[in-house]
Amino acid sequence: MKVLYAIQGTGNGHLSRAEDIVPHLRKRCQVDILVSGTQSQLTPSFSIDYQLRGMSFLSSKKGKVDIIKTAINTNVFKFFKEISQFPAKKYDLIISDFEPISAWSAKYHGVNSVELSHQAAVSHPNSPKPIDKHRIGNFILGNYCPSPHKYGFHFESYASSIFTPVIRENIRKLESENRGHYTVYLPAYHDDFIVQTLMHFKAEWHVFSKYASCRYRVNNVWVNPIDTTKFTDSLRTSEGVLCGAGFELPAEALFLNKKLMVIPMMGQYEQLCNAESLKKIGVLVLDKLCLLHRRTISLWLMQSQQIAVNYPNRTEQIIDTIFNDLMPFKNEFPTPQLIDSVGV
Repeated sequence: MKVLYAIQGTGNGHLSRAEDIVPHLRKRCQVDILVSGTQSQLTPSFSIDYQLRGMSFLSSKKGKVDIIKTAINTNVFKFFKEISQFPAKKYDLIISDFEPISAWSAKYHGVNSVELSHQAAVSHPNSPKPIDKHRIGNFILGNYCPSPHKYGFHFESYASSIFTPVIRENIRKLESENRGHYTVYLPAYHDDFIVQTLMHFKAEWHVFSKYASCRYRVNNVWVNPIDTTKFTDSLRTSEGVLCGAGFELPAEALFLNKKLMVIPMMGQYEQLCNAESLKKIGVLVLDKLCLLHRRTISLWLMQSQQIAVNYPNRTEQIIDTIFNDLMPFKNEFPTPQLIDSVGV
């Protein structure tokens, strides 16, 4: 059986999760990899068979989705051409981690597809949502990846089709310790803006920025280029983490029992939903990075934060469960080991 695993390349979270999922898929079937999008700073350990431009949402220097920049960056005609011309019929099944070209091409060519993503969990009716209605954001989540079968990952399991986060094996093996600094990853903000804000607080900050070309220091703020090894070590030894309201990094910080504060990207509905979920388990959420929140940030730095989470390693069982649910393909897979409590 031949499977395409398609990964959204906007941000680093999707590729991080793929590091754990791809080996389990390859135990069961022949797998090709597609990545679309232009905003990831990670180099995956696996080979990529298709690298497409896709669609990437871009941000301004102050953390807001820039619709004009996104529209200019997106070649709509090429996007639809990629959908129509992609050889989806080569595959028995397409698994999409919120990757639109593969999902729409599967729909266009009549190929069975599955969405396996955090976004599938966010859009589920049981998952927390902000009070304010975001019709456009909700529409995008529901239609960006039109696969008929949906399974998701979230901070908590809100339904049987929603699983707790996939924590990378190298993160699970870390020995967490506290050396007193705070690790910062806010890719929606320029490092100049981050430095000018954080230098007012009595703490040592380790900022990792896609805009930085070399390591430098301004007062109590260290700014580093994106480097997976150095970032992981900073995370491991940090007292706390300040980051966007994405999914993978907050989940890893919680897993490592780090103090956590998140700032959802303005205009990004998925992150606003994540923020609601994180609030429910006790994580501090700010609406934006600015000195108007000086007192709140100062109090967060002084206080401890103990949030217990249970994120067991069930990636292989999750893959087995999904394959078992796909009745048209049931006889083409090895007999899966059924499980009782995944996602419950």
